[in-house]
Amino acid sequence: MDRPASLLASDYLLEGDNQSDTLIVLTHGAGANMHHAFMQQLAELLVLQGFAVYRFNFLYMQANMLDGKKRPPDRAPKLLSHLESVLNDIYHKQQQGVITAKRVVFIGKSMGSRMMATLTSNLHTCDNVEAQTILGQVVGQICLGYPFVPIKGGEPRLPPLNDSNMPTLVLQGERDKFGLPEQIAAWTFRDSIEFVTIPDGDHSFTPRKSSGTTFDANLKLAVAEIVKFSQSVT
Repeated sequence: MDRPASLLASDYLLEGDNQSDTLIVLTHGAGANMHHAFMQQLAELLVLQGFAVYRFNFLYMQANMLDGKKRPPDRAPKLLSHLESVLNDIYHKQQQGVITAKRVVFIGKSMGSRMMATLTSNLHTCDNVEAQTILGQVVGQICLGYPFVPIKGGEPRLPPLNDSNMPTLVLQGERDKFGLPEQIAAWTFRDSIEFVTIPDGDHSFTPRKSSGTTFDANLKLAVAEIVKFSQSVT
């Protein structure tokens, strides 16, 4: 039985072992909220790996869920402001002992990865002292299907990734129209960005039936890469 929209519109979910030394902050993409199957499956697999996972809905998505009306994402300043409020909440949960991890890894899906990368870059100044404290605990960020270019074309969105010193892992589907391997190979990136191609994956890592792989296999590969990256950054 489906849960009422009013229950689904919770701002956040905190899952996993609250004694974990690493908290993953998981940010959804433009069109699918934190309860989407991709987000739920990923969170479950990360919890099984021993991480604590904090996922949340941006304000426009909360509104979508409450009244059933589909809205486009808010503009970047409002999304970034909400991200700061999420970090502020994490700070207070640390003070209360609800979250004990003092090591944070950002993981964003598509638009969420772009916003997280912007937050950790020189393009954004965080004025919230509590949020700044949590930003200081971020040891790395992982982009799941980074939206390098709009589907209709345009300049690649490289500055959020390049104007930063944050260790970064980009997991990109081999068939992702928001950034194909041959496009990525032609662009210039700073050091400390690692790229891993998900076999035959589209923007959500789903392969074709004829590919010889499956979505579950691709998601497990993504989790294995997340674990390896998380263990490599300090």
